[in-house]
Amino acid sequence: MRRIGLVVVPQFQVVSLLVLSVFEFANLRAGRPLYEVNVISEDGEPVEASFGMRASTTPARALDFHTVFVGASLATPPLTERMRELLLHLAENSERMASICLGAFFLAEVGLLDGRRATTHWAFLERFRERYPDVSVVKDAIFVRDGTVWSSAGMTTAVDMALGMLEDDLGADVAVQVAKDLVMERWRRSGAQPQASVLIEHPARTNRIHDVITYIRMNLATDLTVEKLADVARMSNRQFTRRFKDETGLPPAKAVERMRLEAAKDLLTSSSWTIDTIARETGFADPERMRRSFIRAFGEPPQALRRQGKAQRAGASDE
Repeated sequence: MRRIGLVVVPQFQVVSLLVLSVFEFANLRAGRPLYEVNVISEDGEPVEASFGMRASTTPARALDFHTVFVGASLATPPLTERMRELLLHLAENSERMASICLGAFFLAEVGLLDGRRATTHWAFLERFRERYPDVSVVKDAIFVRDGTVWSSAGMTTAVDMALGMLEDDLGADVAVQVAKDLVMERWRRSGAQPQASVLIEHPARTNRIHDVITYIRMNLATDLTVEKLADVARMSNRQFTRRFKDETGLPPAKAVERMRLEAAKDLLTSSSWTIDTIARETGFADPERMRRSFIRAFGEPPQALRRQGKAQRAGASDE
């Protein structure tokens, strides 16, 4: 049985605890304990979260761990000497180390990311790059794996990272089923998906338009006409088109294409599906149409991006 540990620091964000749910659900689906999850700290005392809740913890040195996550807070508190020693001890005695959001600052501070690829929250990327020049910072990724060290871009992206670990441990089918149990998107996001997606760059302001964007994401393979989307929004075609562009800055057709491109690119780099299948499942209808869209958006055809993704994964697994 693999033991999972989450290191929490004072004023940690409770959303960091979400990563443990991935392994809990894997246990539930298997019907037996495949993983043991623990919240750990330097001394095993209760640790206060950002809004005052206190979490019970286990002393980190009391157990041996297969995987250790370093939780995040909204700031990057100074690294105590005790925490420095603890992180080095955990890294030496576990098979995987991972940072959640700003937890990357802790791993970098003790040298665990030197010479490695890593990421962190988009708002702190430049600060991270300036402070740790020996780390190869990856901007357009929601999580990065470099050998046995993993890092995630933000709080919720740590769930995607944990699902990636689950896929390594138990296979893609189990990871997909656990993602469904957690009511995640149609496709589990791979690390290659950019942090700045169309949903972040162009957020909806009202529930109706947000519902339309969610509908698009969940129905990419269908014919997403203005008439259909207006019906989802319960508006006339003209009113919907005007409201959608006003809230997101994009015409409906452009938003649909952007989301199809995001999904197709993610599948190219994270799945073994054929390009024909990806084109069909993401609504491009045929590979040639998808190829033209990729060249316009990324300057390269799908085949080139797939080769790059394979090369990056091979490099990460070899280290």
